[in-house]
Amino acid sequence: MLAYLNTLYPVRYTALGLCAFGLLLSLFSVLAFGTGFSVALLFAALVALGVYDLRQTHRSVLRNYPVIGHLRYVLEYIRPEMRQYFIESDNEAAPFSRAQRSLVYQRAKGEPDNRPFGTQLDVSAEGYEWINHSVAPTRLATHDFRVTIGPDTALPYEASVFNISAMSFGSLSANAIRALNAGARRGGFAHDTGEGSISVHHRANGGDLIWEIGSGYFGCCDEQGRFDPERFSANARDPQVRMIEIKLSQGAKPGHGGVLPGPKVTPEISMARGVPVGVDCISPSAHSAFDTPVGLMQFIARLRELSGGKPTGFKLCIGHPWEWFAMVKAMQETGITPDFIVVDGAEGGTGAAPLEFTNHVGSPLQEGLLLVHNTLRGVGLRGRIRLGCAGKIVSAFDMARAMALGADWCNSARGFMFALGCIQAQACHTGHCPTGVTTQDARRQQALVVPDKAERVFQFHQHTLKALQELVQAAGLQHPSDITAHHIVRRVNENEVRLLANLVPQLEDGALLDRDVSGLHNVFRLYWPKARADSFLLQT
Repeated sequence: MLAYLNTLYPVRYTALGLCAFGLLLSLFSVLAFGTGFSVALLFAALVALGVYDLRQTHRSVLRNYPVIGHLRYVLEYIRPEMRQYFIESDNEAAPFSRAQRSLVYQRAKGEPDNRPFGTQLDVSAEGYEWINHSVAPTRLATHDFRVTIGPDTALPYEASVFNISAMSFGSLSANAIRALNAGARRGGFAHDTGEGSISVHHRANGGDLIWEIGSGYFGCCDEQGRFDPERFSANARDPQVRMIEIKLSQGAKPGHGGVLPGPKVTPEISMARGVPVGVDCISPSAHSAFDTPVGLMQFIARLRELSGGKPTGFKLCIGHPWEWFAMVKAMQETGITPDFIVVDGAEGGTGAAPLEFTNHVGSPLQEGLLLVHNTLRGVGLRGRIRLGCAGKIVSAFDMARAMALGADWCNSARGFMFALGCIQAQACHTGHCPTGVTTQDARRQQALVVPDKAERVFQFHQHTLKALQELVQAAGLQHPSDITAHHIVRRVNENEVRLLANLVPQLEDGALLDRDVSGLHNVFRLYWPKARADSFLLQT
């Protein structure tokens, strides 16, 4: 009964309702007794404010919480530090710093992000990093940096170096998906579908898509949940789909499957995923289309062919190093290589996950990206395979640092969620998202106005790339790909700083082609000889 009543009159409109009730009472008092005129004016002003809140398109919180939502902005204005308690809590549950979120909000709104009074961070703190500048800075003609993915395929993709990371329809609302894709189309960058497949909302605005294929094969599965080549080909050959990405694992919960409960499998989600309405939608922890590294390479080749020659690769969060080494050996043995690999850092991930997985499973981005980059260099394949990465990448410096570690491009999930208006309320799993970003409640979604938020997605992308352009110019370089670990400096203690190149392991080209690996880093010395192309298991 309460749920039914809430559909008729949402509880979040209570403040507006009370103001309207107060207005009626005060008007009655004025007419009956001739008193209370000023009170009536006050309530009339509040009701007018609430109506305006419902009709304006720029602030999702006010559209969902008319009148009372202003309390958030009042507290920000009179006491900026209160923001950490109301929208930007700096704790384990909300790990993005206030500075990072503020940066996204400003760039998404097109507001100046310059700050007076010098460095905002403690430059004497251990771990502080910076990029060295040049006395001969360059001047670049554009900030539209691109990387060619799959140059030897029939349909190579000229990707932006900054794209939207994987977030499925179902996890995000329909309006959020539409706004992300519209922003991506305007800015000419890519929108990863997440493993929830391609929905009508992904197709509505025509932005470039990276179709992620997870272990549930959503959008390309048969009635038993197995991979269906005909259904895959039908979707993959859509011109809007530019690349195919096999998801082996993700940073949020590597090695963990998922279940979308039957009641949440709506007709729209059913259509996108190719699963029955109202039936539990299961995403297994492992793929059924292959069970060996060689099988993975053969599956990549098969998807590339079925898609008509589109760049095909995979995404993973690094776990056991010998499993990754086994994949590389399978590349050597079969001669089949992915066109790209996306390394997902365990510190990232917008998806809900058990706390133990969030905090203690999977390799962080630095370690995972370095291992992948160095291994490919060690076998002479780095030039053939492009590397993407994701994991708390929000600012231009985050991108520069990732590229210094070997990335060719970067993806961001939470950064673009913040551009949509996400306030990190930690209510994603409840369906009560206050800004309409992660809810499937049709009324709450109305708070997220697609044209307005698409513009913010576009602005965030553009201003972040402009900031990257300025970093590249300041360093005296021509392209972000020129940034190396020799350009980044880290403070290791109070009295010492070191180049990142001297802190992270660097493998020479072809170093793993030599049978003798005894002089290499322990991870290569111990596990490279024991990895097998025909099995993910460690050879004893």
